[in-house]
Amino acid sequence: MKPAPFEYHVPDSLEQALALLKEHGGDAKLLAGGQSLVPAMNFRVVQPGVLIDLNRVSELAYVRQDGENLRIGAMTRERTLEIDPLVAKQSPLLEEAMPHVAHPQIRNRGTLGGSLANADPAAELPVIMLALGARLKARNVSGERWMEAHDFFSGMFTTALAPDEILVEIELPPDLPHTGWSFMEVAPRAGDYALMGVAAQVTLDENGRCRQARLVYLNAGDGPVDAKEAAKILGGEMPNDDVIEAMAELVSRKEINPFGNIHASSDFQRHLAGVLTRKALKQAIERAGEDGLQ
Repeated sequence: MKPAPFEYHVPDSLEQALALLKEHGGDAKLLAGGQSLVPAMNFRVVQPGVLIDLNRVSELAYVRQDGENLRIGAMTRERTLEIDPLVAKQSPLLEEAMPHVAHPQIRNRGTLGGSLANADPAAELPVIMLALGARLKARNVSGERWMEAHDFFSGMFTTALAPDEILVEIELPPDLPHTGWSFMEVAPRAGDYALMGVAAQVTLDENGRCRQARLVYLNAGDGPVDAKEAAKILGGEMPNDDVIEAMAELVSRKEINPFGNIHASSDFQRHLAGVLTRKALKQAIERAGEDGLQ
């Protein structure tokens, strides 16, 4: 199929893009990597009257250190996140997740900001941003504002972005000492949408007890699912198999709400969540203890 007719603009700067977005309002869609939007337009699921192509707005493509934080421009390609040494050093959870994002050809075009703004419940990057405690910056012609990741994602394919705003930057805080991470998912084939996935982060204190934990799931509800109650179980505890089992049970039975699909029933997705929780927590805890705990 072909998309419905639309007006096409290719701004050379963020200011031009913001002005166009203000002018056309709700009739406009932003084109970043186009890996989700273009197919939706071809099937006429989405029929924007105006398309604003951000690919010439080079000022939004960067990875850089700012003090202890890592700042990433919204137009940064997913492939860049996969291979950038600064990402590997500062955010190993993000680096570990990137090869799971679709196929290499898609990662070459797809962008961080595009994936986050699309807010697909089965996507990896929204889950990673929530697990890392990211902050996201939006701009319009009047100014800018910051949002926490847990406030940014508001439902299936829905975010807190206003119609006249562009997501411009993502800020990732540094990991605390003795923090371990893990990202795992199960998909029918490499590159397919995952049936279930989890991002885990565990921080231990000097005595090996859990200082804090984070478990965030994809394809487990209408957005990235932050399993806060399960994470509380580990707080202040010495990690062991009984605690991990209790967390996995709570997640799979109560904290997620998978919808099921043609590849897996909701019950099977819950089973996968339990299996992945056990494996990811054990790997994260092992990694947290690798940097010199007594």
